[in-house]
Amino acid sequence: MKQLIKSLAVAAVALVSAVTSQVAHAEDVMDRILQRGELRVGVQTQGEPVSFVDKNGARTGLAIEIVQMMAADLNVKLVIQDYDWKGLIPALLADKFDILAADMTPTPQRTAQLLFSRPFFYQDTVAFVKKDSPYKTWQELNASGLNVAGVQGGTYITTIKDYLPQATVKEFASGPASAQAVSVGRVDGAISSAGNVAAYSTSFDNLRMLEGNITREPLAFATRKDNIQLKFWMDNWIELKTADRKLDNLVDYWWTSMKWEKDHK
Repeated sequence: MKQLIKSLAVAAVALVSAVTSQVAHAEDVMDRILQRGELRVGVQTQGEPVSFVDKNGARTGLAIEIVQMMAADLNVKLVIQDYDWKGLIPALLADKFDILAADMTPTPQRTAQLLFSRPFFYQDTVAFVKKDSPYKTWQELNASGLNVAGVQGGTYITTIKDYLPQATVKEFASGPASAQAVSVGRVDGAISSAGNVAAYSTSFDNLRMLEGNITREPLAFATRKDNIQLKFWMDNWIELKTADRKLDNLVDYWWTSMKWEKDHK
C-alpha cells in the first residue's frame, strides 16, 4: 500500500510539473512576441480576397487587415511571410512564424496538429463551371468521366471526395489556378467558397456558380499546439472585434461583397 501511495505521489508530481512546464512555455510565446516587438504571420502567397498583392504592389486582403489590427493592438511590428497553401502548416510547425492567417477550416486532422482560434466567420462551399456548361446544380458534377478541381491540401478536395465521389479529383496549387483550369476547359468544374468564386469571376468572365451550397465551413487562424496563451488571446480578440462590429465590417468588405475590387484591382 505504501508503495502504491508513493507511486501515485510521484505520478502526480510529474503531471503537475508537465502542466506547469507547458503553461510556462505557452506564456513564453507571448513574451517572445512582445520582447522582440514583432508578430510573425504566415499567409498564402496569392489568394484573393484573403491575401494578395494588389494593383499598387501592396500586400492586402481580409487576413492581412485582421493581423494588421492584431499587431497594432499588441503594439508590435507585423512581419508577413508568404507560402503556398500546402507549405503553410509545415512552416508553422517548424516555428517559422507565430500565427497562420488564412481561410483555413479547423478539420479534425488539422486540429490534431494545431491550435485554432474560434472561427472569425463561416463560408459557403459551392461549385462553379464555365458559363456554357450544361450543368445547373452542383449535384450534376457527381458523374463518372467528369473532372472537378480543388486546391491541393485543402478541404475542397475532401468535399469533392465526400460529395462528388463519382467525379475525378484534380488538384491545383491555388484557387486562381483551379479557376483558370475551369475557364480554359481543362476541367469540368471546381469547388471553392462563394466569396472566392465571386472574385475569380472578375478575372475570368466566363465562369458561373452552380445552384446550391455544398457545405458551410468555419474559418479560423492557427498556431502551434503548445501556444495556449496565444490561442486564448486570439479568441478574446475575435470576441472583442465581433462585439464592436469591426470584424463584421472587414468580412463584409472583403468577403460578402466585391467592394474591395474598386480599391485594389
